[in-house]
Order: sequence, then C-alpha cells, then structure tokens
Amino acid sequence: MAVSVRVIPCLDVDAGRVVKGVNFTGLRDAGDPVELAHRYDAEGADELTFLDVTASSGDRETTLDVVGRCAEQVFIPLTVGGGVRSTADVDRLLRAGADKVGVNTAAVARPELLAEIADRFGNQVLVLSLDARRVPPGADPTPSGFEVTTHGGRRGTGIDAIEWTRRAAELGAGEILLNSMDADGTKAGFDLELISAARAVVDVPLIASGGAGAVEHFAPAVRAGADAVLAASVFHFGRFTVGEVKDALRAEGIEVR
Repeated sequence: MAVSVRVIPCLDVDAGRVVKGVNFTGLRDAGDPVELAHRYDAEGADELTFLDVTASSGDRETTLDVVGRCAEQVFIPLTVGGGVRSTADVDRLLRAGADKVGVNTAAVARPELLAEIADRFGNQVLVLSLDARRVPPGADPTPSGFEVTTHGGRRGTGIDAIEWTRRAAELGAGEILLNSMDADGTKAGFDLELISAARAVVDVPLIASGGAGAVEHFAPAVRAGADAVLAASVFHFGRFTVGEVKDALRAEGIEVR
C-alpha cells in the first residue's frame, strides 16, 4: 500500500525570527515563527519543521519558548532541530511541545547519540537532519560523491553522506531529513540524484529538502524516492501555497494526505 506523501513547510529560525538565505548564507527575515506556524496549520500542512539554524554554530540550545509558542498554534506534528546534543535536550524539546526531534551536528560528532535517543524515546521521535553537498573540487572524494556538512552547512566533514544515511537508520533514526546544500534556496529543483542515492540504502521515510522553486518540482522528488517534501521560502514569501503543491502532486497521480 502506497503511503500518502506529506507536504511540510520549514521554519528556519535565527534569534526568534524565521529567516531564509541561499546555500545557508545571506539570511533575510521571513517573519514571525508563531504567525507562520498558525498559517501553515490552517493551510493544510501535514507537519511543520522548526530548525534553529544557528544553534549549533553558536553553540547554544534551541529557543524553547519559541518552540512552545509554535506548538500551541499547531495541531499537526512538529519536528524541532538545532543544537540538540543529548537525550536531556530531546526531553526538553518534547516537553516544550515538539513531537519529533531533529539531530545533525552532534550525531556526526558522536553517532551513539542516535541510538541513545531511539532507545529512550523510540525511533518515531528521532529525525536525522542531514545537510549533504557534492564534494567540492580538490577535496578528497567520497564513494557516493556526496559529503555530510555540519554547523548549519558551514563545515565539510569528508564523511560520505549516503553511507551516513544508512548508518543513521541502523542506529535508530526513524526518519531522514535530507537537505541538499547545493540546491538550498536556489529554487532550481530538488537534488534528485541525492534523493535516489539515499533511497537506495534506507527503508525509513525520507524527507526531501532544498531547491523547491515551482509546484512542478515536487513530483520528481517523490518519484526519486521521497516520502515527504519540504520547502521554506517559497511558502514564506507567498510564491505558492501548501494546497497548490498538493494539487500539483495529485495532478501527477501522487497520493497526498
């Protein structure tokens, strides 16, 4: 039985405001996270993702009060990530109102963290947030040609992104949020090669992120293997709505929630 595809707006939050840039740089203000959360809930979003984009690079925790206020506004699952380093951090976010928690930088530094979170809270709570990019020219290649980046995409690791996807699922990640750093904010379409490569090594749900610029971009991501499609600026700045994305997917014969 085919699983219905989810459409997920993403709130990239910095200092309590939603921001959006290109390839994670040149951030500009996109609004109040609580107001946007309320709007997307009303628009029919299936879930909402809240990423504190400077928590890891700034070495601080995700803003709990903003998470709490967003959670009060939505009746759909809320995934929160940014600066999560321990099971205690996960516990705090779940108590603040998150349904799922995304982990990135800290899991790359210490992969056992994924198993610890999954063992304590269950796989369904744990989302691996993976910021992948093509290995830059001159750098040591990885088997897949993609590498993991950390600290909000600011640091390359030399770790093969596809191998890390497979290992994270084995350690207990219940979902993979696969963000293409190359496509992020470009509005040129999702990185289909990256999605296909990740799909080939994991059975857990895969959320495609990075590159959405037109409603026609979403169906190819699903065909490449995504179970959910995520976008940010195109929703924040009114280029199109969640409903229009769902209509475009239905028109392509794809079942949506």
